[in-house]
Amino acid sequence: MCGIIAYSGGRNGAALIIDGLKKLEYRGYDSAGLAYGAYGKINILKAVGKVNNLEELVLKNKVNSACLIGHTRWATHGKPSKENSHPHTGQPGAVALVHNGIIENYLELKQKLTAKGHKFKSQTDSEVAAHLIEENLKRTLSFPAAFEAAVKQLKGAYALVAMYNREPGVLMAAKKQSPLVLGIGKGEYFLASDVPAFLQHTKRAVFLEDGDIACIIPRGYKITAADGGPAKRKIHTIAWDNTSAQKCGYKHFMLKEIFDQPQAVEDTLRTLPNDIKKSFGISARRAKEIKGIYLVACGTAYHAALAAKYFLEHFAKLPVEADTASEFKYRDVNFQKDWLFCAVSQSGETADTLAALLNAKKAGLRTLGVCNVLGSAITRASDFTVYTRCGPEISVASTKAFTSQLTVLYALSLQLGFARGALSKPQFNELYKELLRLPALLAAALKKQEQVKKTARGIFRKKSFIFLGRNACFPLALEGALKLKEVSYLHAEGFPAGEIKHGPIAVIERGTPVFALAPKGFLEGKILSSCQEVSARGAMLILLTNDAAQNGLLLPRVSEYLFPVIAAVPLQLFAYYIAAFNGCDIDRPRNLAKSVTVE
Repeated sequence: MCGIIAYSGGRNGAALIIDGLKKLEYRGYDSAGLAYGAYGKINILKAVGKVNNLEELVLKNKVNSACLIGHTRWATHGKPSKENSHPHTGQPGAVALVHNGIIENYLELKQKLTAKGHKFKSQTDSEVAAHLIEENLKRTLSFPAAFEAAVKQLKGAYALVAMYNREPGVLMAAKKQSPLVLGIGKGEYFLASDVPAFLQHTKRAVFLEDGDIACIIPRGYKITAADGGPAKRKIHTIAWDNTSAQKCGYKHFMLKEIFDQPQAVEDTLRTLPNDIKKSFGISARRAKEIKGIYLVACGTAYHAALAAKYFLEHFAKLPVEADTASEFKYRDVNFQKDWLFCAVSQSGETADTLAALLNAKKAGLRTLGVCNVLGSAITRASDFTVYTRCGPEISVASTKAFTSQLTVLYALSLQLGFARGALSKPQFNELYKELLRLPALLAAALKKQEQVKKTARGIFRKKSFIFLGRNACFPLALEGALKLKEVSYLHAEGFPAGEIKHGPIAVIERGTPVFALAPKGFLEGKILSSCQEVSARGAMLILLTNDAAQNGLLLPRVSEYLFPVIAAVPLQLFAYYIAAFNGCDIDRPRNLAKSVTVE
């Protein structure tokens, strides 16, 4: 939620900040702003709407500064407006600050500051932090000391970056439960919510940890840990290249990322055996110690986790609970100490998933993270991590992260099944051999693009869509509905096919599009019976199958438990084209942000 990019170095950073904000727009795009130092004064520019509006102001004002902070907002406190957009200043305006997260005690702090004569200009919680710093500066504290004292008064989640008009080139930053990355260039430094914001300038990055306070000065940086002592944080070299974060000729990032999937899955498969062995170390003895698995995630990642429940129960013969993190963290869970807790997240910063993971750790469970971002909060908190290798996913609607998560969780199910003796060596080898064919199978599924586009053109004016699946395809029905909702704003629901006659069939009327997932397998007849039921009520049936005997969108032959990975491709394409034909802003859907880092 919201994007931060800051720069301190030896060149004019105005264009750099704008470019970084554009790369962070997937995190929020209600408004954008920039603060920059010049001639001992802090100047603020703000614009409602997309970063392009701010860019016009920057060009008009001929901004030239070597120290700047920028922000693109996803509204949490206060409507989108210039007053509520960041950066915020205190009183008398010597400090400018940007903030991601939620300051839970802002009302209490605001009342105290108001009593001291402070006047607030916005409805946000963030402005309080700027006023706190300026109040502390009245006590003749240095800028770093005033910033640190203010941070200690805050409760909640935050990534903060601040600048002070009397200390040019100095940036102060703090992190707690909201991502913040330090980029280290040659004689210049960056602070950002995500790596793509500065990737074209440096691949060297330090992922700040909760409680860290960073001080950036023109000649270097210093990080202080939560206990007040110096913190030594590892400098990571980012493996992504800048090209992978660009559209590469595609009209939208979502379409590019759908077509990235064969490569993303291939890259994931290439490192997967080593990741599992190195970070999880499944031996027969340790695997048999696992008596069950909690799978917890949000949104699209939850649908991957729910599919994995079917994988693990089938191949590893383990009991599995799959839960949405926002519910799991508040349940009175009677944690089974011999169960494994698995958190699934693209960003590794999802607030609800991280909170559920920390609860499990507190209860003494072994924890596993399935994540795409090296150094993210979930990877640091987990005992072990298995990575998806997607590179940056820019579109708000997740695509390649989903299929890569399914790939990891399917492989993990096979590994556990074999280690526990539920799969024989020949069975494991045969199943893993099929898994290794996934990149080619995904590429084959992408060849259905024109057929999908043609079908989407015929139904894009419909207002309600139904998705049906059984077994491991039920979570994919949920995901297909979610994708369509996210990018087209149309009503869509996913159901277990067997449940359609227990109420949902009431919404079927003549012409209602119904997507049915019907892989060849032991439940094929059951799903086809549900198709007959909805067709008899006048539904427009769109069948996705790999059985050539059926009349539908024919996908590559693959086992029924891998079918959801392949069938995800046409469902993503349907969502994309229905949204495109309706003229929607596909990469930046209204009201959504890519990484949900607040509760």
